Amino acid sequence: MDTLNPGFVRGEREDPLMARKTYSAEFRRDAVELYRVTEGATIAQIAGDLGITDATLSAWIKAVGVAVRGRHANAVPVDPGDELARLRAENERLRAREELLIKEKDILRAAAKYFAGETNWCSSSSSSSTTETPSR
Repeated sequence: MDTLNPGFVRGEREDPLMARKTYSAEFRRDAVELYRVTEGATIAQIAGDLGITDATLSAWIKAVGVAVRGRHANAVPVDPGDELARLRAENERLRAREELLIKEKDILRAAAKYFAGETNWCSSSSSSSTTETPSR
């Protein structure tokens, strides 16, 4: 085991889960764009949703010059009235999104029931064999 780099043993990684991953340029662009347009989201939240590390997403964000939010201790205080209006608007948006997701779920549930009814999992010959006694 390399004491300066404990993740490596004779040039190989000790933990196969720690293997270095490569991501497409499109995935990196989409991840940065998702962070940029998702107001109030942290790097940790976006990275967790995408299954990547915070450091990886942070590096991509810095590489393209997108400002990292919430790092300044001397940030300008937000007017409580503005914050309340923003939160109410976000709440309304989230309620509308939830309603849409519920409708989509109901449609998918109905479709699944319909297609399950269309599928004949048991043939007519196998259903008649259920009345016979099993052979040993």
